[in-house]
Amino acid sequence: MNSYSQEVTLYKQFGGHIDFTIIGNSMNLDENGAFSNCVINTSSSATLNLTDDETIKGAYLYWAGSGPGDFGVQLNNESITSQRNFNAVLETVDLPYFSAFYDVTAQIISERNTEYTLSELDLTDIISAYCPNGTNFAGWAILVIYENPNLPLNQINIYDGLEYVPNELSISLNNIDVIDTIDSKIGFIAWEGDAFLSVNESLYINGNLIGNPPLNPNDNAFNGTNTYTNSDELYNMDLDEYSIQNNIAIGDDTVNIQLTSGQDFVMINTIITKLNSQLPDATISIDNFQITSCNNRETQCYVTVYNNNSTKELPVNTSITIYGDENLLATTFTTSIIPINGSESIEIPLIIPESILQDFELKAVVNEINPVLEIRTDNNEYFLFINYPLPPVLEVQSPIENCNLGFEKGIFDFSDIYTEIITTVGSDVTITFYPTEEDYLNDTAPINPNFDYENISNPQTIYIKATNDLTGCYSYVTLPISVYNCPPFIPDGFSPNGDGINDEFNISGLYDIFTSFNLEIYNRWGTLVYDTNQNKEPWNGRLYNTKELVPTGVYYYILYPNDSNYKTVQGSVYVSR
Repeated sequence: MNSYSQEVTLYKQFGGHIDFTIIGNSMNLDENGAFSNCVINTSSSATLNLTDDETIKGAYLYWAGSGPGDFGVQLNNESITSQRNFNAVLETVDLPYFSAFYDVTAQIISERNTEYTLSELDLTDIISAYCPNGTNFAGWAILVIYENPNLPLNQINIYDGLEYVPNELSISLNNIDVIDTIDSKIGFIAWEGDAFLSVNESLYINGNLIGNPPLNPNDNAFNGTNTYTNSDELYNMDLDEYSIQNNIAIGDDTVNIQLTSGQDFVMINTIITKLNSQLPDATISIDNFQITSCNNRETQCYVTVYNNNSTKELPVNTSITIYGDENLLATTFTTSIIPINGSESIEIPLIIPESILQDFELKAVVNEINPVLEIRTDNNEYFLFINYPLPPVLEVQSPIENCNLGFEKGIFDFSDIYTEIITTVGSDVTITFYPTEEDYLNDTAPINPNFDYENISNPQTIYIKATNDLTGCYSYVTLPISVYNCPPFIPDGFSPNGDGINDEFNISGLYDIFTSFNLEIYNRWGTLVYDTNQNKEPWNGRLYNTKELVPTGVYYYILYPNDSNYKTVQGSVYVSR
């Protein structure tokens, strides 16, 4: 008999004052076979009964059947989509089979002792191909791990997959540490076992034939039975439990299971072991790796050492080693005894070698130096890929020159520059404008780029800082700004009639800008009638010596800007009434 299947391997471990039980039911109406009715249910029920002092720690639903798979079911009307799937193919008849998994811990804790109904497991459309060779089946089971303070300290290992039993199947269960053999047991969730097929069907633990007669005879281990309800009508599935305290020895670190079957097509889905064990189990996590600034090699690594799923305290001075791309970066030790299900958090200063920047793999290892004996040694490492990001790249900014509005002041609009930078570097970067280098260094007096800005010196250097919001990595670029004297606007006339409108010869862009200017006004005969500068009032159409209004007419001016960028300007202005 040939088949494709998935190896049964360790899924989860528990430690403490714990034990397990299994509930479930078949969808078959009777034992399948060539002459059975080719009919199957889509729902069935089973009841969970725990005592008041038994606290649920975990609950796992498995369901299985003929066909490529039905991975959406309901448990007590709660819709479930499988989280893990297993498949097998019986190649001699080219037929597939499946198993599915879902963690139902929260639901079982909430509903606790009640009748559980699995529904919507509908294989009615596909089983006709399976009935002739007697492999039409469907069923479900819930494995429940519970804690009871009156129990001894135990280690429970859950192994799952989907392995078929051809003539012989051997499964080696590792991650075992036998401290005491008392009350040790093993449980099975298996599918498609038939009571009437008992040809060379046997179960061996560490080479010893075991059984549980009369429910599970030594020559018919998988026979459609339920140890937990003492039922022999769990058609085409088995929820069986066996004592193995006489089949293991103190110090064993593996349990070897051997199954044989001369005819029956049996699939092993889940194996559960309970052993008395008193050992710690050290694990570690990297909680935070602090990048203080871009490419800063001095940093802090924050780790937590756990002693979860253990049955003994983790001793003080358990080692912690930190590696960067296999380069040893630091070694330290726990400072306290870590109790069962306890933890200790530790801050470790690091200096990252320049050779491994920018990107590297950070590895934390617990219990590596002078290791203490523990339940598992394959869960002592934690990996974290570190990406030292480059600072945001900012383009060099072109200088901005605006007109002098007076006393070397100007108005500047940074909004377009801000928008262009954000578009270039991305929305996860914060852009900040600062008026001076000191403000940039101290993160003070930021400029809001959405409002007009008046310079505080001329010229002035604006500092633009780009900060990566995720890492704090930053860069900056400078923006030179300055004001210059724009050409003044000289009107061609004014009317000093006292109406408050255009009463003065007001040259826009002259006062407070060309602060050294001189302006002279002459009549048509070349006589000076008025002169002014930064410190005198504009000409109001009166003679500077008599204060009398000049007659209507054309007058001539000479403007001396006294600015190296401008020449003397001569022109005329008309004075009207």
